[in-house]
Amino acid sequence: SKRNVALTLKSCTAFFSVDLPVSDCGGVSPQRCLIWGPGLDPDAVLPVRYLFIQAVGSKGENLTVSPGKDTFKVKISPLDKKEYLRVHVPPPLDRGDGSFLVRYRLYGSTVKGLKVEILHQDAAVAQSPYILRGPVYHEYCDCPESDASVWQSVLRCPTEEPQILADFESFPTVNLQHLRQEVPRRFSNRGGLVHYAVIDNRVYRRTLGKYTDFKMFSDEMLLSLTRKVRLPDVEFFINVGDWPLETRKEGAVPIFSWCGSTDTRDVVLPTYEVTHSTLETMRGVTNDLLSVQGNTGPPWANKTERAFFRGRDSREERLQLVSLSKKNPELLDAGITAWFFFRDREKEVGKAPLVGFFDFFKYKYQVNVDGTVAAYRFPYLMLGNSLVLKQDSQYYEHFYSHLKAGSHYVSVERNLLDLLEKIRWAKENDAEAEEICRAGQEAARELLQPSRLYCYYHRVLREYADRQAGRPARLADMELVPQPDDHMAACTCARDTTHRHVKDEL
Repeated sequence: SKRNVALTLKSCTAFFSVDLPVSDCGGVSPQRCLIWGPGLDPDAVLPVRYLFIQAVGSKGENLTVSPGKDTFKVKISPLDKKEYLRVHVPPPLDRGDGSFLVRYRLYGSTVKGLKVEILHQDAAVAQSPYILRGPVYHEYCDCPESDASVWQSVLRCPTEEPQILADFESFPTVNLQHLRQEVPRRFSNRGGLVHYAVIDNRVYRRTLGKYTDFKMFSDEMLLSLTRKVRLPDVEFFINVGDWPLETRKEGAVPIFSWCGSTDTRDVVLPTYEVTHSTLETMRGVTNDLLSVQGNTGPPWANKTERAFFRGRDSREERLQLVSLSKKNPELLDAGITAWFFFRDREKEVGKAPLVGFFDFFKYKYQVNVDGTVAAYRFPYLMLGNSLVLKQDSQYYEHFYSHLKAGSHYVSVERNLLDLLEKIRWAKENDAEAEEICRAGQEAARELLQPSRLYCYYHRVLREYADRQAGRPARLADMELVPQPDDHMAACTCARDTTHRHVKDEL
């Protein structure tokens, strides 16, 4: 028995042919539609493979509103009918703007390859069916590409990441002997440090501090990365706590952290939230960076014209939001859903019921206020179809440097004194507010796709490795972090790139 397979993501080349006869089915021209993405490349191994469909009308115009969530159907099957392959292929996600996101997760590998069929009312879309010549590996195949430049090319990794360049300006050289002594001495009492070494593409680690449970996220990502590409030998420390650590300007040491700040020198990695979302899409998480793109609420014109916030009490400004909301309910709907930091204020402020995250997008404007550090919901809000009003902050995530206030979101003073004014501005300048929202959403879609996450991790480790002075080593108290046991879907590594890539047609 076979199951439908789900689709994994890739990059930005369109696949279509202009000399095919065009049929018009309900306003969509199947042959003129565009299909692209890493899910069409057998070598783009990702936890969930994905690709995109752009619906095109009978006159050749890209549709900018949804033609209906059931416009396209996708079927993925092994080329060899004798191969049993379990694949999860949910219906395409309607992104509401004429584009669709197709996802599939493989629960096995295929030797011969896959056939990806995309249909609109039984008519083949673009150049469907797409043939992905095998082998096609699933997520837990430990078959790393030995040539990193080939792997980067497959994922279309950007040639430059401004945040990484900025982070390493402070560290032209990394003296490993000094690092091994200095980091534990200065930071092991801060709660959560993990000392890693990647030697011969195997991951080793030791923990320093009481609160290191979040190492499961860094473990999982490093193991996933080493299954896909061979890493240089490298030795480093990851801070698995909330706050960035390195405050020195002179004598600073490089520590990887999930959050950066203007007051610290930590090297920023994608947050554990973004990382876990990518690794566990369509499996272990409820909301993820792909599914949110198909659940962005009503069209802009039909959203409630108020700003919205729900969250726990992790910063005093969040309590201020509730006060503003009570005084200005026509502009703002804000509530605290869980109390921990300011429990003595709960009676005064009140407790709001939980709201499902996708329901946030019933509102036109989303207020993003820091928690203990940067609010890790920001990436998800940016992927929605609402204008994000972002509190000014010294904290940032790995992708913020690509975004600009006034172009991708609206900035709000740290003390929130201008929040109501910004909401009024948005209501009075609806077209401009929508334009900023769209630009922010488009940037987030590009920056937060799974392939970019892997590219980012790899580039950080490569830049770091290039600066190492001394030899990375597995210390005596480091333990091997084993790859997951995958006896149910074992694979044999056999890369053959002579005929692999789908031809790009423009």
